Amino acid sequence: MKYLTRLLAGAGIALAAISGTGLYPATAHAQGAPQTVALMRVDPTTLATGYRASKLLGSSVKNETDEVIGTVDDLIITSSAQVPFAVLSVGGFLGIDKRYVVVLASSLSVVDTHLLLKGATKDTLKALPSFQYAY
Repeated sequence: MKYLTRLLAGAGIALAAISGTGLYPATAHAQGAPQTVALMRVDPTTLATGYRASKLLGSSVKNETDEVIGTVDDLIITSSAQVPFAVLSVGGFLGIDKRYVVVLASSLSVVDTHLLLKGATKDTLKALPSFQYAY
């Protein structure tokens, strides 16, 4: 009988903890500070017509004269800037002598089936500082 009383008391405490009443509140705190998450309502139908990052990687980047001036190697978001950057691979042949440069991802626009970087040439991209991944 003593065992059954302890079991039921333990089950009552567990139920109180789960339901958020009783001994243990349902609110989670990390190191004494309440956690909050800022959410924004997004219409999924507008996202469905967008471009996935996985599909942009490896895409050719052209300028207004339809010249291929680079390839999207990666997309990066930093914790401080909160905006995406595009890492472009420029120059080289068969992976030899290529270099990476960074542009704001917002400077790229999608035209038909390729990416457009207005006002850019191979030379202007090569003049940008070289980017190296911090592996």
